[in-house]
Amino acid sequence: MANGLGEFREAGLGVSCGIGRGQIFRSRIEDRRGIAQRNTRTRAYDPCHVRRKGSTVTIAPPSLTDPLNLTAIRSQVETLLADFLRQKATASTAQGMPSDALAPLADFFAAGGKRLRPALCVLGWHAAGGRTPAPCEIVQVAAALEMFHAFALIHDDVMDDSDTRRGAPTLHRALADRYADDRPRALTDRLGAGAAILIGDLALSWSDELIHTAGLRHDQLARILPVLDMMRTEVMYGQYLDVTATGQPTADIERAQTIIRYKTAKYTIERPLHLGAELAGASTDVIDALTAYAVPLGEAFQLRDDLLGAFGDPAVTGKSSTEDLREGKPTVLVGLALRDGTPDQADVLRRLLGHPDLTEAQAAQIRAVLTGTGARAQVEDMIAQRRERVLALLDTNTVLDATAVFHLRQLADSATRRTS
Repeated sequence: MANGLGEFREAGLGVSCGIGRGQIFRSRIEDRRGIAQRNTRTRAYDPCHVRRKGSTVTIAPPSLTDPLNLTAIRSQVETLLADFLRQKATASTAQGMPSDALAPLADFFAAGGKRLRPALCVLGWHAAGGRTPAPCEIVQVAAALEMFHAFALIHDDVMDDSDTRRGAPTLHRALADRYADDRPRALTDRLGAGAAILIGDLALSWSDELIHTAGLRHDQLARILPVLDMMRTEVMYGQYLDVTATGQPTADIERAQTIIRYKTAKYTIERPLHLGAELAGASTDVIDALTAYAVPLGEAFQLRDDLLGAFGDPAVTGKSSTEDLREGKPTVLVGLALRDGTPDQADVLRRLLGHPDLTEAQAAQIRAVLTGTGARAQVEDMIAQRRERVLALLDTNTVLDATAVFHLRQLADSATRRTS
């Protein structure tokens, strides 16, 4: 998606109010006695100015009609990450390290993305009564989530042997082509995968660095570190379940829902909201309310993703609509079709799902079964039910900030009706 938040912006999650490239909190690295040390002292922060290369750039204040302005938050996160990577490139050159390893990661961020997790982190901050606009340290924590997500996506693409991401070659494919020269293809494929894993590892490490150089108070760090630990553990377990179940079509819908809960619902929606809320010193009631909102929405988000993986338009989604079918992903969609289909329909799924050389004609047969068994319609119903549950919960909210609730409502609608 070229413009990042795309559909979320159209749904009203942010309005243009003239904010420029966003506030930047630079993690400064000093070389003392040959050892690179981080300077984590917090400098004065002015939400209407950005200091860059010795000059001051004035930006417009937040809109009074939309004080959260998530579109501006997205811009701030992207600027912060770009600046962070530029500093890393400079430092790596000075230390004689391979600076060319950073360009693929910068390109990965530049290719787009919804920036959903950073937006939710900032929403969690506001939902718990955090001041508007969010201070720079909160935005940097939000940016750390996007850096972590880059790690997760890069490794996920290697594990799934995916060809495309956001309408472009996946990182490991691009790296294999970059270093092809006259080497055998099998060797360059291994080289691309290995290099991508290492770049993903850098992103994982740097997500932690962004957290620890954000200038948070000790009490804020104490509140969020257990949440970060839990988020990382949950998504790894979810990914493990997903990988080990791939290629074995089953009617075990409960297992598919467990994968959704850990790989998506908690990682994508719940924990980012919790992180922002904990930074604001949220009460237990606020955390519980955010969980009640996040889990069904996260499930609906992944159910929509499963439908797009089988029926989406590659020109819109930026990825193949046969890849999930070729891998035999253990989705609720497939589970429902196996459970409710005729023996002949189930045979088609078991024979073709997970076939490494699946053709488009065979993929069309699978889609016909997913539709003919009613599985596709059932998943649409499950999405709608979860969306209505979330909206009803927000209607009766008594603990979350009202302005944040407005954006949470818009997000619930756009995230479950998206086409990419």
